[in-house]
Amino acid sequence: MSLLQRLDQDAERWMLLVFYVMLVLTMAIEVLRREIFAYSSIWGEEIVRYSFIYLAWIGAAAAVKERAHIRIDVLMHYVSPRVKALLYIFGDLVMFGVALIALYWSWETVHVSWKFGSVSHGLRISMVWFFMAVPLGFAIMIVRLIQSLLRDFRSLRDGTPVYEGDKLFD
Repeated sequence: MSLLQRLDQDAERWMLLVFYVMLVLTMAIEVLRREIFAYSSIWGEEIVRYSFIYLAWIGAAAAVKERAHIRIDVLMHYVSPRVKALLYIFGDLVMFGVALIALYWSWETVHVSWKFGSVSHGLRISMVWFFMAVPLGFAIMIVRLIQSLLRDFRSLRDGTPVYEGDKLFD
């Protein structure tokens, strides 16, 4: 398997793993420091907060890839496979438009932070690194939406069932 195929398959998983491990380890260290040494740091709370933000946005992009976002799909049980594919394409196009707008405005926030040089209180690191979670999440989401649209158009063209992702309940 090539590097690009591996990234396509597992990029979000690895990023989520890194931020989750960072969050859990930092939180465990901070709890031990508070309970054993009666001392805590401001940087630990910041690392946990910003790791969680990255987890949320990368997780949202991963959910787009797997079609795992919460949806009401009662109607989908009563329509033909062709109409189902068209409905998914319509939903992805709407989400694509929203993601483009959100990417633009979230990038604007990063740009302003860069321009004025804002830094975090505890870590004294540029806030650009923390604000980048939102545009990164939307950029990955846009890539996954393009892949989803291509997959759905292929299903529509070939007359095969559209990819619906895993279902929590049947």
